[in-house]
Amino acid sequence: MAASARRGTPLTIEEISTTALRLAEENGVEALSMRRLAAELRVNPMSLYHHVDNKEALIRMLCTAAQQRIELPADDGAPWQDQLRRLAVAYHQHTRAYPAMWTYLHRHPEIISDREHALWQALYRILRLAGVPESELRRTSDVLHAFVTGFVMAETQGHLPDDPEEIERDFDVAIRLIIHGLTGFSS
Repeated sequence: MAASARRGTPLTIEEISTTALRLAEENGVEALSMRRLAAELRVNPMSLYHHVDNKEALIRMLCTAAQQRIELPADDGAPWQDQLRRLAVAYHQHTRAYPAMWTYLHRHPEIISDREHALWQALYRILRLAGVPESELRRTSDVLHAFVTGFVMAETQGHLPDDPEEIERDFDVAIRLIIHGLTGFSS
């Protein structure tokens, strides 16, 4: 990997990803371009193509990078309710940290359809602990995802109060409702 004469250091995937994610959050995913990213990295735009095929591949890479930044709860033997709460809080914090990427992902569901992603696998693991039968995992996870997504959309669209403490209390109520509903599977 050659170093750019202007930069003096080789370009890395991590640097591309981190910078592109920051630009996407600052200006929106649609405004991200290979030229803008190259300018920010102080490289020739063609240098990016040694690492990423095109803008679509860059956006897919960003989606993956953003998803990998969710701090998933460990399988530490804690009750499923606690693990589900930690997962929901981590997901909510992640949506607040990366609102542009989150919105983009939900406008382009084909990008996040991979059920092998660690987030989905953590949710499936927790749902199994809650007693959800294998045959109901997909449906239950889809409903929970829709429920939490609806909350986050209401928050990001300004349908909830601007007070962060009040939003946290409202989100806690949503989590309690989810946990209460899932308790029926283990009864």
